[in-house]
Formats: sequence, structure tokens, C-alpha cells
Amino acid sequence: MTKIAYFDCFSGCSGDMLLGALLDTGLNLDALKRGLAGLNISGYELTADKVQRSSITATKFNVVIDESTHQNHRSLTRILHLIEESQLPAGVKKQSSDIFRRLGRVEANIHGVPLEEVHFHEIGAVDSIIDIVGTVFALETLQIERCYASPLPAGSGSVATAHGRLPAPAPATLQLLADVGAPLTSGLEPSRPQGELVTPTGAAIVTSLATFGQPQVNITSVGYGAGSKDFEGWPNVVRVWLGEQSASDSDDELRLLETNIDDMNPQIYGYLMEQLFAEKAADVWFTPIQMKKNRPAIMLSVLAPAHAEPRIIEIIMRETSTLGIRVRPVSRHIAQREIVEIESSLGRVRAKIKRYSGDILAVSPEYDDCRRIALERELPFHEVHRVVEKEVRQHLSQHNQ
Repeated sequence: MTKIAYFDCFSGCSGDMLLGALLDTGLNLDALKRGLAGLNISGYELTADKVQRSSITATKFNVVIDESTHQNHRSLTRILHLIEESQLPAGVKKQSSDIFRRLGRVEANIHGVPLEEVHFHEIGAVDSIIDIVGTVFALETLQIERCYASPLPAGSGSVATAHGRLPAPAPATLQLLADVGAPLTSGLEPSRPQGELVTPTGAAIVTSLATFGQPQVNITSVGYGAGSKDFEGWPNVVRVWLGEQSASDSDDELRLLETNIDDMNPQIYGYLMEQLFAEKAADVWFTPIQMKKNRPAIMLSVLAPAHAEPRIIEIIMRETSTLGIRVRPVSRHIAQREIVEIESSLGRVRAKIKRYSGDILAVSPEYDDCRRIALERELPFHEVHRVVEKEVRQHLSQHNQ
């Protein structure tokens, strides 16, 4: 079983709302404090209180700043250094740093400055650092392996920022959502409150960690995280479902991501494939195609689990020259597979067994093992392969009697 979290963002989301929801499911506040104490940041206190938002009781997570301490705006480099030098688990460091790098690239593009010159204002404040790193730490503490999220409300009107008043969603928020093709609901629905409903911090967390879609899940707990605003007649909360998902439910959710590329150095494709497989792509392939003006090009195709979609998109956008990626859900029928290892007449060897409806349909000796034996014994590869396959079949026949 896979432990998952589903963020139901019907009223939008922010970093403190997400953390409040996780605390509401039972995450221990003292454990969160101990984990974040490793960051070299002072002058704040963490609290969590039960509040009412419309008719729902929720947990309001707060980062209370000591007004007597001076809080500087922090550069991306400084934030990454804080995370790297902390005592946080390695996985928390990596995911938190990846989120801040995404934010940095978005801010750099919006404001037209080099990445190394990006200085965060709202995002670089203590509360936003705590929200991002704290949410990643909370998910690891709760042993959540995969995250999912609902569509996000677009919001409407404008929002005050350090760069002046901007339309909602804020440019950084909208770009973070666009980078992963996040689904939005209309900002003009009469039943929803107006204003900024998804903050840049909330968008960065959800789009970096979650797959958009409602999974099949056996729910074990539900938590509500409150936002700062209390809208009349509308619960300003994020709802998180924690639960378990069977391996068949999670592994069969697949996405096919494709893009056409006609202007990239061919040397990059090998490196790109390695990066995609490292992020759990099920398969990667390149197809020669003809594009407009009869230009030869390559269609990149990636088959990946749904939960890996955000990170796969991030890699393709960063490592290739593409401007867009097509995504569609796909399904597949899977044969049962197993690996057996036997002591053959030629040496220790592994083989992959393909079964369907209980029948053995194929035996495939492991290439690396056959290659090693062929070189060691100075035998033709095809002969080693033939002998190993025969002896594996005999081994299976004996054990099935």
C-alpha cells in the first residue's frame, strides 16, 4: 500500500493553510518545531490554534515574528544555503530546494533579471520559508509517498505585492500553474469569494509536489487548514485527505507526455533520457519526424506514472528547447513479471519471467549476466542465452510440479 495525501483546494491554498491541514490530521506541532529548528533562522515562534471558518473548525498555523528582530529580504542563493546547511533530512532538503529554484526561475523571467540576482520579498520572508520547508518536512514525517490535488480556483481582482498592486492570480502564481498545466476553475463563480485565493507559496508547493486529479484512496484521516481571511458564508480552508492506495491503483495511472523538437543539440538527448528515467519515467523514446518547412525533428515521448508528471514536465522544460508539452492519460494491460535467479551450468544468472493468466509466456535471460558469462568463458553470446533460457525453464518446471 502507498500512503498518499490529497489536497482539496476548493477555497484556494497558501503555505500556512497546507501546513495547518497537515497538523489537523494529527501531525505533532512539537515534532515540526524540532525539525525546523535546524534552519539557521531566529526571531519567530510557531503556533497552531483551532478556529472557525464559516461552519468548519480548522487549524490555523501561524509563524509569529518577533518584531524586535530585523528580517531581511533573502536571495535565492541565501535561501538554498540555509536549507543545505540545515540538519533536515536529505529528501526534505532536496524537495525544498527544488521548490525555491522553481520560484527563482519564475521571478527571474517575470522581472527580467538573471537568476543569481533574484531577491525574494514575500517569498523570502521567514513565514514563507517555514511554510515551504515545513510542508515538505510534514509530508516526510507523515510518511506520505505521493500527493494529489484538486483543480485550483483562479481568484479575481487584484493583490498587493512588494512590486505594487497586481492582478490575481499574481504573475508568479499563474506562471507556476502554467508550467505544469494545472487545472483552474473560474474566478467569477458567484458562490466563491473574490480576491487572491492561491498564493505563490501555495502554488509552488502544490505544483511541485502534487499530481492534479482525485485518486482512488482508502481514507484514514481528514484535516482542515484555515486561511487568514474569514469570508462570510464560505469556509476559507484547505481540506487534506490522508489515506492508502493499492499498488495497482497507483501504478496504473499513467501519462503520455510528448513534444516536438527541431532546434536542439543531439548530444543532449542521451542526458535527457537519463534524467527522465531517474525521475521514475516508465519509458522514454525518440521518433524522427518532419515538421513545418520540411525540417527534420525529433518527437520526445515519455510514459510516466501520474504522480511523477510535475517533475517530468519540469525536467523537459529545463533541459530542452521546447515551448510546450502535450499530456494525455493512457491505460495499459500488464503481464505479470518476476525475476528468478538460478545457479546454471554456466554460473549464477537471472532471468525475467512473463506470465499471463497463470501461464509462462516468455523467459528472458538477463543481458548483463549473459554478457558476463560469454566474456568469462569465451563463448558466443547466443549460445549462453540459449543454455540459460533452457535451464531456467527446467528450473521453473521442477518447482511447479
